Amino acid sequence: MPLVVPGITTTSGDATQEWTNKLVGKTVSDASHSETNFCKQDLPQKCRVIQPGMMVTKDFVPDRLNVHVKDDGTVSHVQHG
Repeated sequence: MPLVVPGITTTSGDATQEWTNKLVGKTVSDASHSETNFCKQDLPQKCRVIQPGMMVTKDFVPDRLNVHVKDDGTVSHVQHG
């Protein structure tokens, strides 16, 4: 029986879940990819990295990726909107 891991080996088409699997627990920076880092240039064009306490607009943009980071710079969660 094949191994099925939701969001990794399935093709649900849920973009938010795909980005969650790629980013959560990693840092986001201008440097290249590594086990613990994700390069900003590989994020979607419509993307914003939201730091704790940062002011953001409340407008809803369905295809914009919001990457929320913790105080230590690691990604806590992502959402579209």
